[in-house]
Amino acid sequence: MKKTFSISRIGAAGKALATFVQSRAGFYALMVALLTIKSWFAYVVDFNHLHINSPFQVFLAIINPIGFTMVIFALPLFFKRRQLFYGASLILQTACSIFLYVTVVYFREFTDFLTVNTILNYGAANQGAKAGGAVSLGGHDFLYFLDIVVVILLLVFKKIRMDSLAFKKSRAFLYLSLGWLLLMANLALADIDRPQLLTRQFDREYLVKYLGIGPFTVLDAYNTAETSQVRHSAKPEDIRQVRQYLNQNFAGANPVYEGQAKGKNVIVIHLESFQQLSIDRKINGKEVTPFLNSLYHSKDSLSFDNFFHQVGQGKTSDAENMLETSTFGLPQGSLFAKLGSDQVFQAMPAILNQRAGYSSAVFHGNNGSFWNRANVYRSMGYQNWISGEYFDVTGKKATAWGLKDKLLFKDSVPYLERLQQPFYAKYLTVSNHIPYEIDKQDQDPNFQTTNSGSKFIDNYFVTNHYLDQAVEEFFNYLKKSGLYDNTTVVLYGDHYGINNSESKELAPLVGKNPRKWTDLDSLNQQRVPLIIHSPGLKNGGIQHNYGGEIDVAPTLEHLLGISNKRYIQFGQDLLSKQRRNVVAFRNKDWITADYASISGTIWDVKTDQKITDPTASQQKRFDAIQNEVNQQLAMSDAVNQKNLLRFYHPEGFTQVDASKVDYSKQHTIKRLKKGDQKDHSHSLFQQNGRKTTINDYQTDAPEEKDQQGQTTRVLPRGSDDLINDD
Repeated sequence: MKKTFSISRIGAAGKALATFVQSRAGFYALMVALLTIKSWFAYVVDFNHLHINSPFQVFLAIINPIGFTMVIFALPLFFKRRQLFYGASLILQTACSIFLYVTVVYFREFTDFLTVNTILNYGAANQGAKAGGAVSLGGHDFLYFLDIVVVILLLVFKKIRMDSLAFKKSRAFLYLSLGWLLLMANLALADIDRPQLLTRQFDREYLVKYLGIGPFTVLDAYNTAETSQVRHSAKPEDIRQVRQYLNQNFAGANPVYEGQAKGKNVIVIHLESFQQLSIDRKINGKEVTPFLNSLYHSKDSLSFDNFFHQVGQGKTSDAENMLETSTFGLPQGSLFAKLGSDQVFQAMPAILNQRAGYSSAVFHGNNGSFWNRANVYRSMGYQNWISGEYFDVTGKKATAWGLKDKLLFKDSVPYLERLQQPFYAKYLTVSNHIPYEIDKQDQDPNFQTTNSGSKFIDNYFVTNHYLDQAVEEFFNYLKKSGLYDNTTVVLYGDHYGINNSESKELAPLVGKNPRKWTDLDSLNQQRVPLIIHSPGLKNGGIQHNYGGEIDVAPTLEHLLGISNKRYIQFGQDLLSKQRRNVVAFRNKDWITADYASISGTIWDVKTDQKITDPTASQQKRFDAIQNEVNQQLAMSDAVNQKNLLRFYHPEGFTQVDASKVDYSKQHTIKRLKKGDQKDHSHSLFQQNGRKTTINDYQTDAPEEKDQQGQTTRVLPRGSDDLINDD
């Protein structure tokens, strides 16, 4: 009896649903439901569950297709004629399904989401797809269109009859408003879990996970149109104004250091979240970073104790951009993410390649598409991009942020040794990343950290210590393999690791009273290390000039014997006797050896006191510095936002054709091996008698011998998707 009752209830519900679909409201609900279900299907089956890792993110992924879909399908409700309503609804369903499917196919090939820029530049994207191999099709692909065929057949055979009763405009507007309201609620909830989602826009997967394919595409279209409008307004004479400004502010090379590293390999080690405060620091009688300290004080090093990070919302990507191009990041968001897909760069990999024959590579144990790096690195001229897919990141070999540093350095050797010398290589480390947690087995039992009352600070020094050991192991390899003597290593911290919310606990560790902690104290903690270590360097030592990340490229170029005067670079050689010694921050604050400006308040750097009543001469100096900072930032923004480098072709520099660069693993390995088959190969592998140098690498990483597993801890984040980030 109960079974019969259940069947009858199901049958009654089915009839009611069938009757409801005969109305325009019911057909509208059907269209919304079908596209929503297909979106969910894509999330789970083709987009790797969007790497959802919390119940709240599950909830957002469930609701995010609904609001946008309700808005889209509410538009045909304003049509009175039934043919127009049903026809427009089916056309929208088909168009949205095609776009969803094309996005799926693109994601399979590039592990990234389709953007308006990609669509507009189909030729380059298609060429890349052909280079990577055939388009990947799935056995379930027909499901993205099966519903449309079924609905059309139901209409043709009049199982669904067209309702001739038109919607009132007020009712159509109500449906539209409900969809819009759900969209806004979705956005508000997303901002709770991921603050600054729209302003930073650092990862397309995050935008899709929180907002859905539709809103992501609309936002991308808006940004593309806004960028296009700004760039359309650009004129060739704009770059002449920039050139005039740079010529007036050029700082020439210091003859004592110019060319001292000429012809040497260059390895840049990006010390994630690493601050100057850890250098020379002892805790419980033990140095936090004994090896980095030895480099810092080495006669073969140029070390800088007044060197500041200058990043904005782009964090690590901003630091990379400044290091490679000597231009600032954007006032909002990440230049890599917002503009990088079609930006023209004059970056270090291309400059060194075209001026001195350098090959190039980047090594990073995380997602290759994060921060839009794959596109940016192509345009910068990097020949090889060795990302997480090249390494075993399963089990305990990785943290949430990527392959552990000791393993990254070691596992990079098969690729590093194949690079043609001289080479320019960059390593992006991740182990020293907030929340600064690393497995117990990786911790040095002889190092006991602080008991500050802040787990972030206490853990920070533990991961600092691990990073230090990883760098030491890498240097030992460089020495044993024979690379050391002919290599200049640049080590720099990308941005702060301990944010201002931890100042109360940090203060006693840096000799400050937590009750008297000031904005100037916070600014002083934005120092990060810069160590340029070059064996055989003359006149090395600790330099006290004030500078920042914007200054690294011209400094390095001059050490390599390459003049930077012909390029658009806003930094100045840190060693130059003509440099200004003014550090500009992205928010227009600044600091010099004597004064600092923080949110409009002037501080005396030497006395740690505010200057509330400046003299006329002081005020004139402050105004001049502020104008200088404002102009430097404005000029850099004009170059990047208007893409002005497309108008400028310096002597000896050819714009990089990004469409010719293929970063697929298959082609990268083939390219590296092919370089070694030439008679004039200058790789370490060739110099070692065509034998690998991997045996020269010694590491105490406990995970080294672990078998490859089926799961990984790595989340779809880059090295500066910061938790609790200010």
